[in-house]
Amino acid sequence: MEISAIFFYVLAAGAVATGLLTITRRNPVSSAMFLILHFVCLTGLYLTLQAQLLAVLQVLVYAGAIMVLVLFVIMLLNLGDEEKLTESVNQRSLVAAAIGAVFALQLILAFTFDPSPRYSALPDNAASVGTVEAIGNEMFTTFLFPFEAVSLLLLAAVIGSIILAKRKLRS
Repeated sequence: MEISAIFFYVLAAGAVATGLLTITRRNPVSSAMFLILHFVCLTGLYLTLQAQLLAVLQVLVYAGAIMVLVLFVIMLLNLGDEEKLTESVNQRSLVAAAIGAVFALQLILAFTFDPSPRYSALPDNAASVGTVEAIGNEMFTTFLFPFEAVSLLLLAAVIGSIILAKRKLRS
C-alpha cells in the first residue's frame, strides 16, 4: 500500500471521528473546536488528492472565516443554561438513529468492498488539475460567463445590503 493511500485512510478516519465528535458534544465551544479539526482533516484529504487550491481555500474560508463567525454566534447566544437544551426520545431522535444505521451500513460496505484496480490510483494528470493555474485557466476561459454573472450577483447583493442599512439609519 502506498504512503498516500495510508495518509488518505488515516485522514478519512480522522474526518469521520471529528465529525461524530462535533455533533455529539454538549458544549458548543468544544463542538466548534472539533469542527475546526474536521476542516483540517478535510484539508489533508484535499492534499492527498493533489488539489492544492482547494486545500488552501478550505483553510482560509472554512477553518478561518466561517469558524470565527460560528464562535461569535456561540458567544452572542450565551448558551449558559444547558439544562434547557435536553430533550427526550421523540420522532426526531428515531429518524436520527435510522439515518445513523444506514450510514453505518454504508461504512461497512465501503470498507469491505474491493474496488477494481482502476479506482485505486489517481489519474496521471491529477497533479496538474488541482493547481491554481489549471483552475484559473478553466475559470477564465471555459467558465468566464458564469464567473462574471456570479460577480454581478454578488455586487447587486452588496448594493442591496447598503441600501437596506441606510434606510434603517434614517428611521
